[in-house]
Amino acid sequence: MGLFPSFGEKKDFYLSLDIGTEVVKALICRIDREAKRAEVIGVGKVRQKPGNMQSGAVSDISGVIASSREAIVIAKKNSGVKDVRRSIIGIAGELVKGTTTTVHYNRVDKNIRIGMQELRMIIEKVQEKAFERIRRQLAWETGQEDIEVKLINAALTDVRIDGYRMTNPLNFQGGDVSMSVFNAYAPMVHLGALETIAGELGLDLMSIAAEPYAVARAVEVEDMMDFSAIFIDIGGGTTDIAVVRNGGLEGTKMFAIGGRAFTKRLSQALELPFEEAERLKIDYSLGRLDPERTSQIAEFFSQDCRVWQGGVELSLLEFAETDLLPNRIFICGGGSALPGIRPALLSEKWIAQLPFASKVEVSYLQPKDILRVRDTTGELTNPQDITPLGLANLALLDEVEKEKMLASILERSMEALDKK
Repeated sequence: MGLFPSFGEKKDFYLSLDIGTEVVKALICRIDREAKRAEVIGVGKVRQKPGNMQSGAVSDISGVIASSREAIVIAKKNSGVKDVRRSIIGIAGELVKGTTTTVHYNRVDKNIRIGMQELRMIIEKVQEKAFERIRRQLAWETGQEDIEVKLINAALTDVRIDGYRMTNPLNFQGGDVSMSVFNAYAPMVHLGALETIAGELGLDLMSIAAEPYAVARAVEVEDMMDFSAIFIDIGGGTTDIAVVRNGGLEGTKMFAIGGRAFTKRLSQALELPFEEAERLKIDYSLGRLDPERTSQIAEFFSQDCRVWQGGVELSLLEFAETDLLPNRIFICGGGSALPGIRPALLSEKWIAQLPFASKVEVSYLQPKDILRVRDTTGELTNPQDITPLGLANLALLDEVEKEKMLASILERSMEALDKK
C-alpha cells in the first residue's frame, strides 16, 4: 500500500502540519502523481498561546491540540476538503539530532558484483554505527545513559566504489565501498507528545520529520551533485541549521535562540506585555515604525543579534573541521524578517572567524523556490512559510521515491532499528 490512499483518481490529499513556537501552520495539499508535484489548496494559521511551546518542543499538549485543531479547521474550510487524515508533522528542538555517518567496507572479492544481500548488509552496518553514535552523544549532553531515541528520517548522501561516486552500487564491481547516510533522530518523549497530538486530532500519521531536514531537501537545482549550501531556519524558539555539501545533507544543528528571544528583549526594555512587544517587533520587521522608534529597537536588538550570531558560529564550527564551509546561505522562518539578521551573517568580522569556501552570499528562501509544491491560495508569500512547505515537499518526495530500491532498503533498516 502506498503512502497516500487511492481515491480512484490521480490526485489525493494530505496535511502538512508545522507546530511552531509562535504559530501553527496547517497546509492541505493535493498530489498529482503523474506530474510528481503537489498543490497547496488550503491554509490555516493560528497563533500559539505563550506556554504551549518551549525551545521548539511541546510543553502543553492540550494547548497545542487546541491551536492545531483550529488551524486545521481553517485550512479545511479554505480548501473545501472536508476530511483529510494523512499527515506529516515537523519536529524541532535542541535534542533532535541529524548527522551523516560513513562506513568503509572492504570486500573479500572485488571481482564479484555487488548483490542485493550485500548491499543490505552494508546499509545495516552504517545504520547501526550511526544509532550508537547518536545515543552516546545524547547521553553525554543530557547526562542520561538510557535516553530513548528513534530514527525519524534517513537519506543516502554518498556512495563510492574505489573512489568513484555513483547513485546506485548494485551490480558494480570493486574492492572498497564507501557509503554515507544522513540520519535524523529524536527523543521518544518528544515523539510521544506529537503522536498523542496526532491521535487526538484524528490524524493518520505518515511521518514525523526533522524540520531542518525538510527545509534542506526542499530546494532542488539542475545539478544537485555540485550543490552546496547552508540553510538557517529562524523560528520562534529555536534556530535550525542544515549543511549540504555536494548534494548530500551532511548534518543539522539546533540551538534555543529564535524570534521569541527578541520579543522578550523588547518586553523587558520597554516594560510591555509580551503580546504587545510581539506586535511591536512585527511592525519593526515590516518597517511600519517611525525612524526614532526604529533606531531605538535596532539598538535594543544589536546585542541579541550578536548572541544569535555566536550560536550560528558555534553550530558551524563542527562542519568546518573536515572541509571549507559552503559560501551560499539561505535563511527562512519568521525570525529571518528581523532587519539585523542578514547583516549579522554578512559582517566581515564574523565571516573571518569561519573558513568559507569563497565570498559569502545570503539569500531569503521564498515559497517559489520550492519547485515541487505550488501554492494556489496566494497565502504563502514569505520566508516564514518555508517550513510547512518543506514538510509538504518531503511527504511528496517520500511518495515519489518509495519505489526506489535504495530508499526501500533504508526504510526497512529504520523499521529494523525500531524493533531492537
